[in-house]
Amino acid sequence: MKYTRLTKEQFEELNQEFINFLATQSITAKEWKEIKELKPAVAEEELDVFSDLVWEGVLSKVDYLENIAPQHMYLFNAGETQLRLIGLKIKREEIDLTTKEGFAWLRENLMSDEVELFNADKSIETDKNIKIFELIKQGSTITKGELFKYFDDLIG
Repeated sequence: MKYTRLTKEQFEELNQEFINFLATQSITAKEWKEIKELKPAVAEEELDVFSDLVWEGVLSKVDYLENIAPQHMYLFNAGETQLRLIGLKIKREEIDLTTKEGFAWLRENLMSDEVELFNADKSIETDKNIKIFELIKQGSTITKGELFKYFDDLIG
């Protein structure tokens, strides 16, 4: 398995897609029931293959990710061969970027010495989707990139 298996809730949301997936393999509802009962290992494999297909579809569309914690913000732009990072670190422990107040403080104090702003570019050596998946596992969320674009314009 390349990624992780979808959760029960995700499978329920994608029920029709899973039925279509089974149909592409000429597996009927009756046959799927028999496979689950008589060949659980085969059923597990099918769930894993479907999960990987879903992940591939989602990850291939990702351009921006954000990882925001109380004291830092990491904003990513994933190109085909390069991962761009814009990072912020807050030097005041009482500031929490995950709150409305913390974000307001950041807007007011962005250019102060209490905010460290940096950027970096890194070549994507392996599969782009795997790199994006690793960032998601580390707490990043997929976004439309508004924050990345804002800070990119600011430091550009």
